[in-house]
Amino acid sequence: MEKVDRRIVKSRQAIQTTFLQMLVKEGFDEITVRNITEQANLGRKTFYLHYVDKYDLLDKIVDDHIAQMRKISDQKKDLGILEGSILWFSYVEQHKPFFAALFKSKHASAFRSKLLLFTTGEIDNKIHEGSHPLMDKTIFLKFLATATMGVLEAYVLQEIDSDIEDIAKQVVQLFEKLIN
Repeated sequence: MEKVDRRIVKSRQAIQTTFLQMLVKEGFDEITVRNITEQANLGRKTFYLHYVDKYDLLDKIVDDHIAQMRKISDQKKDLGILEGSILWFSYVEQHKPFFAALFKSKHASAFRSKLLLFTTGEIDNKIHEGSHPLMDKTIFLKFLATATMGVLEAYVLQEIDSDIEDIAKQVVQLFEKLIN
């Protein structure tokens, strides 16, 4: 196993922690590398040793969240669709400020694309071959994934005032009606 220098870990952690605090407080569009390094008490050179720019930093953090969501998906394979969906929606709720900041951002389109790709893949895993033979599967998946993301976005932006379990149940009910 390769040993990672603690200074590297500490620097990345300081950069990411500062970035996430700023993301929630100020929004992605207002953040600059200079702001991050000043608040993290690091030199700009240190930032650029780890990341190309703030978009690269965001991509790495989004990739970490997608990896966590993928772990949850792997863990929930033995659960029913409702129980699994509640776990997945609960993850979003636990990280609500992060997701809200990205949904609000005009320039975080990579986040939306990655989340949509992940959501589409998860839904594709739930659809059985032969379901809706009269429909184009790509269109059907895109429809379900964007609808699910729309509900998640409305929740994290506080446009829906419901318990996360109730939201997950309703999304699953709609999903089951469409695939049956």
